[in-house]
Amino acid sequence: MYGLGILKGLGVTIKHFAATYIEDFKQGMKHYTDEERFAIRQGVEARGLFTVQYPEEKLAVPERFRYMPFLVVNDADHPDAPGQPWCTSCGICSKVCPPQCIWIVRCTDPETGRPKPEPREFYIDIDICMNCGFCAEFCPFDAIKMDHDYEISSYDRSSAHIYDLEKLSKPLSYWQTIAPTRAEEERLAREAKEAAKAGKVQG
Repeated sequence: MYGLGILKGLGVTIKHFAATYIEDFKQGMKHYTDEERFAIRQGVEARGLFTVQYPEEKLAVPERFRYMPFLVVNDADHPDAPGQPWCTSCGICSKVCPPQCIWIVRCTDPETGRPKPEPREFYIDIDICMNCGFCAEFCPFDAIKMDHDYEISSYDRSSAHIYDLEKLSKPLSYWQTIAPTRAEEERLAREAKEAAKAGKVQG
């Protein structure tokens, strides 16, 4: 019968619409303020409409979610080099960047004038960045990672969207918070590499 599919679709919509008000009546404001209820509303047990009340409610992003890059630095309580950036300004990230949105200036020793394995300036134009993650993938020192912070819009395109070394630098503990599984895998890999290197030196 012509139009039967439309009627079935409207029936599903009305069913969800009614279930929303029923759940609101049962749960009250707890339905929208309780974090556990929010998790249920986003799961398979949800009843009714599934609209996220953004920005009051935000969906949790997956651990491998990537937005714009940031630079890893040592935590403030690091015993040897607190706040030291992991970046050696090798320039690999800027070379593999498809839109060429990364600029790096290497540090130089003020006494000898020789280059130091450390960035003096580091810029990323986030308006150009395509969030591909090549910079993080090719970095040999795990010094650049993809952030989870996607709320970076601004009305000022001339300066606010050019991120410098200060804006890009985030401590290792931040990376361990947003990507605990990957951070642990990388830590174990680094330790295994260092142990193998020490074994070769001793041998």
